[in-house]
Parts: sequence; structure tokens; C-alpha cells
Amino acid sequence: MHLLVNETRSYHWHRDGYTISTDRSRLDMDMITRFLAEEAYWSPGIQPELVVKAINGSIPFGLYDDRGDQAGFARVVTDGSLFAYLRDVFVLKDHRGKGLGRWLAEAAVEHPDLSTVKGWMLATDDAHAVYAKVGFQPLKRPDWYMQIVR
Repeated sequence: MHLLVNETRSYHWHRDGYTISTDRSRLDMDMITRFLAEEAYWSPGIQPELVVKAINGSIPFGLYDDRGDQAGFARVVTDGSLFAYLRDVFVLKDHRGKGLGRWLAEAAVEHPDLSTVKGWMLATDDAHAVYAKVGFQPLKRPDWYMQIVR
């Protein structure tokens, strides 16, 4: 598995002994692929190659503790100007209960390169209250949206 390291600028946020970074070279791909395949309800059994490909096509946000160990992750799928989809947000068990998942979502929405994005979306089964604090709301017109599920 090879993560592409592109030449885009990395951004960093710091709070309470944690750092969020968009630096792709810091990502613990083994931890991310393992979590998404084995613990995340939205992607059970996902192949590591698909996770790497998905991250390569996204803006990744790694969450790191004060030792530099990765404690969480999120990614944004976007056209970079009008639309963005927040995906794969998670915080490892030892770091939960500190508002870090919400902070990951806030960092994504506040990313300087996404300042013109007006349309943000995400899907969640269990964290509606977390994302509401960031400004996400249920769709006003869910009948406008369609999908293909394969």
C-alpha cells in the first residue's frame, strides 16, 4: 500500500495536548485501515487498498496525541470550491470523551482551502448531536437526493 504524498500545503491545529494535521506523511495507514475494516460500523471488512485509494482522493485529517501517536482520523471528499463530504471520522477509544471528534469536524469545515465551500454533507448513524454542534443539520429536502448503492 502506498499513500501518495502530494505537494499541497499542510495545515495544523493544536489544542489540549493534541494536534490535527493534514500532513499525509504522518498518517498511520495500518491503524486507519484496521480501524475502518474492523471497528467502524460504516465500513466493515473494507479492503486496505480501497482505504488508501480513498485517502489519496481526499483531504486527510490526522489527530495526534502529545507523543505523536495517531489518535483519530477524518477525511474530506471535495471539489475544493463548492461541495465537500466529511467521511470516516473516528477517535480511538483511549482518547474519546474529550470532544476530539467534534474538533476533527470543526477543523475540516474551517480548512482554509475549503473556505468557499457552501455545501457540506455527511452521514452518521449515531453522532447527530456531535455534528449539530459544528453546524450540520438534517436535510431539509431529503427527497431531492438520490443514490446508487452497489
